[in-house]
Amino acid sequence: MVKQKLIEMLAQAASQAQQLGKLPSVALPEVAVERPQNPEHGDYASSFPLKLARATGVSPLVIAEDMVGLIVPSPEIDTITVAPPGFINFTLKTDWLTGQVDSILAAGDAYGNVDLGRGSRVQLEFVSVNPTGPLHVGHGRGAILGDALANVLTATGYKVEKEYYINDAGSQVDAFYRTLWARYQQCLGIEAEVPTDGYLGGYMVDLAKEIISKDGDKYLSMPEKDALHFLKNIGLEMMITQIRNDLKSLGVEFDNWFSETHLFTGTYHRAIASLEKKGYLTQKEGATWFVSTALGEDKDNVVVRGDGSPTYFASDIAYHYDKFLVRKFDKVINIWGADHQGHVSRMKVVVGALGIAPERLKVIISQLVTLRRGDELVRISKRSGDIITLREVVGEVGADACRFFFLSRSADSQMDFDLELAKKQSVDNPVYYVQYAHARIASILRLAQQRGIDYGDGDVALLTTEPELTLIRKMLLLPEIVEVVAHTLEPHHLAYYAQDLATVFHSFYTQCRVVSRDDEILTKARLKLVAAAKLVLAKTLHLMGMTAPESM
Repeated sequence: MVKQKLIEMLAQAASQAQQLGKLPSVALPEVAVERPQNPEHGDYASSFPLKLARATGVSPLVIAEDMVGLIVPSPEIDTITVAPPGFINFTLKTDWLTGQVDSILAAGDAYGNVDLGRGSRVQLEFVSVNPTGPLHVGHGRGAILGDALANVLTATGYKVEKEYYINDAGSQVDAFYRTLWARYQQCLGIEAEVPTDGYLGGYMVDLAKEIISKDGDKYLSMPEKDALHFLKNIGLEMMITQIRNDLKSLGVEFDNWFSETHLFTGTYHRAIASLEKKGYLTQKEGATWFVSTALGEDKDNVVVRGDGSPTYFASDIAYHYDKFLVRKFDKVINIWGADHQGHVSRMKVVVGALGIAPERLKVIISQLVTLRRGDELVRISKRSGDIITLREVVGEVGADACRFFFLSRSADSQMDFDLELAKKQSVDNPVYYVQYAHARIASILRLAQQRGIDYGDGDVALLTTEPELTLIRKMLLLPEIVEVVAHTLEPHHLAYYAQDLATVFHSFYTQCRVVSRDDEILTKARLKLVAAAKLVLAKTLHLMGMTAPESM
């Protein structure tokens, strides 16, 4: 990438300036190169001289001038200028820019990929909803964040494993199968009371009826303990299948479904023993506590209750012990709901206590989603009466709209999802707007094919007008966007970029006739350009997990 090359050039120039005595021998700060908002300032700009001025006491303008004089000319760069109070601006050569059209086409589907990970193993764990009820729209946001991140990390050279953690142990699962037992009996005409901590949604009745349709009343003749055991396994399997299918309708599939109960076959005991051996556990108030306060936390946390049962925190400790020390992932990324915000710091602390560098664990908090129909807030689901299921939303607006809207805001901000806007077939709908740009390009290329135009020998050096060069510049941003997403774990940058690229293409198309009977040479050059734009737009959509329609 040009950006990385510029960073290296600036670092080398600063080092050489020190060797020549133009700069004091201090530790060089990190070099940053940005895209200036004002195109008149060039294609790239760096405030590196300003940072050096703070470290050395030398005038930033003097530093900038000295550095520019030491930068070795590059085939990509046309001009390098200095601007007050100490910026260095770079402008790319037009012939280099136009040549990138051929480079993009030659790269094909690999365009935009950047080898950052170099094969290191990353586990992405997301959704991981208790299998005690259907997925709601908020879960869909976490699902799309995780899936898009997996796409980007794969494109940046990481070996990614997507995992769903099945919470199939603990009090909530107990409440689930006791509720199912009550509904099963009720559906067979027997009086039974739903437990006070049970699940009241109509889906529990649906589950009971489905079990009856398959197995009849056979569980009534069993001792209650045996009936509960069978219903627990059947009910959980049915819910997991439903969750799996709902996610699949959104285009999300996992590499691994990890059962919480699996932890208690040995991993849990090894994890607890490790903390105990290192002196991080203590006994008080009849329970076992993790001494979080010794590691900077405000309070200690219970690991094992007085009755000997592990807390959810204990399960998470064992789970992360398994991730890092058993399966040996280099990095672990968890995407949690907003209600888990307070759990992040203690999880980082306990990972450190296990001997794992805390920075190897990244936690993304996915904030709440509000559904609207225009100005009207959607409060309840007509189908279930108590929650808005993900299945309903996908069924109404489609997977692509869900994915784009969920990715259109950063994970740490709450978002409104306008169902009516998501269904509109107009430029007001960003999903339609972006996909229509791809479909329009496809139609242009079909027209060229119908007219028998072979643009393989098109001369990209002819692409010198401002709309053409602006489109090329925008296409060249994709690898940088991919790198930013991989570093920040913020896939919303893809949605912004997709809209920007579509806007620039529409502007180009309005100003430049592509297929012309009067100028075959220019037609071939512009067909190459739109073919490259199609490839870049499709790659962006695919990284987001969306389709790139050929017609609309």
